[in-house]
Amino acid sequence: MKQRQLAKIAKRVGFWALIALIMVYAVFPFYYAVITSLKPSSDLFQVELWPSNWNLDNYAQIFSQSSFIRAIFNSVVVAFSVVFIALLLGITASYALGRVRFRGRSTVMLVILGVSMFPQVAVLSGLFEVIRALNLYNNPLGLILSYTIFTLPFTVWVLTTFMKELPMELEEAAIMDGATPWITITKVFLPLMWPAMATTGLLAFIAAWNEFLFALTFTLTDAQRTVPVAIALLSGGSAYELPWGPIMAASVVVTVPLVILVIIFQRRIVSGLTAGAVKG
Repeated sequence: MKQRQLAKIAKRVGFWALIALIMVYAVFPFYYAVITSLKPSSDLFQVELWPSNWNLDNYAQIFSQSSFIRAIFNSVVVAFSVVFIALLLGITASYALGRVRFRGRSTVMLVILGVSMFPQVAVLSGLFEVIRALNLYNNPLGLILSYTIFTLPFTVWVLTTFMKELPMELEEAAIMDGATPWITITKVFLPLMWPAMATTGLLAFIAAWNEFLFALTFTLTDAQRTVPVAIALLSGGSAYELPWGPIMAASVVVTVPLVILVIIFQRRIVSGLTAGAVKG
């Protein structure tokens, strides 16, 4: 009996030790970025877990640059636009794929899933020609279009899975009351789909906020660049001459909104990701 209790205690201690190790592994890079951003330039290469001198000059430096402020604004506009378009198209498409029976529905779902498997670099040259033909080069609309193309498949897939699990009786009652499909979507299904929408919307926002390759390729001027490209262009000479303090400060400023959003919507994210995993 005592051995069994000791084994149970050892298992629990090992489990929480593993959790602590994973937390340190995941959080420590961000923590080190924060303390590095708070160091003066003379202390940047001193290895210490707690800065001896606190300094906000790095944050003052990046916020004094109008190009960085403009990049944040561009990222906000692009990211929220992508989320809005992806959710609007994803909800309507999920209703058609999840509630309407038609020939080729499974094929359409497989095609949507297949589109999401292409890496960005594989379609970069072709998409560049499309962006240029549409006269969207160096235009936020070009980024919104390209991000939506890669965000929409995942959004449609998750929302369709969630839509299939909603009770058929709700739709039948709405039809009996004379509701159109649009009214059924917005008034009946939409209030029930917040967990899935929070999940897909937040993941779409993170993807658009952090995207670098398309933003670097499809923009040319500081007035149109997004935050990841603006941080990458904080350049200097050798590694020791790079402005590591401002780079770390900019990285912290860009990361904090994502952390706050995840903390706020964490419960809805979990319930959205597990929607449809178990059938009752």
